[in-house]
Amino acid sequence: MELQNRIEELFASPTSHYGGEYYEAFDEFKAALNQGRVRAAEPTSVGWRVNAWVKKGILLGFRVGRIVEMAGLGLPFYDKHTYPLKQILPGHNLRIVPGGSSIRDGCYVGKNVTCMPPMYVNVGAYVDDGTLIDSHALVGSCAQIGKRVHLSAAAQIGGVLEPVGALPVIIEDDVLVGGDCGVFEGTVVRQGAVLAAGVILTGSTPVYDLVRESVYRRDGDQPLSIPPGAVVVPGARNVTRGRGKEWGLSLYTPIIIKYRDEKTDEAVRLEELLR
Repeated sequence: MELQNRIEELFASPTSHYGGEYYEAFDEFKAALNQGRVRAAEPTSVGWRVNAWVKKGILLGFRVGRIVEMAGLGLPFYDKHTYPLKQILPGHNLRIVPGGSSIRDGCYVGKNVTCMPPMYVNVGAYVDDGTLIDSHALVGSCAQIGKRVHLSAAAQIGGVLEPVGALPVIIEDDVLVGGDCGVFEGTVVRQGAVLAAGVILTGSTPVYDLVRESVYRRDGDQPLSIPPGAVVVPGARNVTRGRGKEWGLSLYTPIIIKYRDEKTDEAVRLEELLR
């Protein structure tokens, strides 16, 4: 609570002259992010809760940071000095395969995580134990990734820093995200769900559940939520009026065609052999 109060106070300050108290508070805050002791969002008994003060702390780091030259694999790059590349500590059994991957400082990466090149994890993200981040995959700012998740090649998990009260993308435990998937705008993918290759989930896209005969949408402050164990595939629905109907057009929509069964679980187990 003391750290939260300091971050809230410094974030609200209108000054552009940053003394030592700013950097001391931010360094303490970033260490807590790296260790997973604070998170941009966290699960509770009634659902996910946004910790807006954590997002304020991340934004404070950008505000007080200076653009400096940083070395990386022999090539210079330029970024805020407050967010260099993350230092990987021994003991986590973290596997980062050579080939151009980057993990930005100020995020949590758990034990036994595998990172296939090239991939990127941005500041504020939380990646839990046993997850596989495949080639060309992105974990955006403040995205929350659960245990034993597989983010397949070219999967894009969107990030949300502002507005600070907005829920980031949540991928719960044991989710399989197929290749070329995109999950954006605070969507929550519940435990054990499977997103087939090419599925795009956003706050403005309805999801049709053929099994339960339901339609899922974002509703006000409530995010789009994919039910536990749902198997989602790309689909289409016809335009039923106007020129769209006349021209025979259809709109993209994700469709839940079933819920996880033994065959689905066997496919997921096969992925584990690759780790």
